[in-house]
Amino acid sequence: MLEELASDVEDAIQELRDLAHGIYPPLLADKGLPEALASAARRSTVPAAVDAAGIGRYPPEAEAAVYFCCLEALQNAAKHAGEGVSASIRVWEEEGALLFDVADDGAGFDVRQRSAGAGFTNMNDRLGAIGGSLRVESTPGKGTRIVGTIPVSD
Repeated sequence: MLEELASDVEDAIQELRDLAHGIYPPLLADKGLPEALASAARRSTVPAAVDAAGIGRYPPEAEAAVYFCCLEALQNAAKHAGEGVSASIRVWEEEGALLFDVADDGAGFDVRQRSAGAGFTNMNDRLGAIGGSLRVESTPGKGTRIVGTIPVSD
């Protein structure tokens, strides 16, 4: 229980640091999604690989939505996916949309049996505010995959 509390405190401290830097993290503002997500993956308590090759710059609200949704998904994996879990983050553009997915190889859950927690609600709200959508795929024993889509103009 102490380890979980320590992890929660670390998460809260990092969130406060991000807020202190003005909601929009400086690295995201300066370097874009690939570097900001790579930095987040290095700080994560869950080993995470990032594939954001070829991703350029997008409107700040789209970049922030992807960044914070990916962080939320990593935090969910750390809290719920179990021991020894690893994750991957992928970001790409396809047919006028910016897409991302965060997948873990953890415990998974039955999406039909479980109500959306605060993390999923936050991600849905963040994406919905800019016309995006979120999909959660999970199977007990086979991990979880969070997929987000944000429309972007060409």
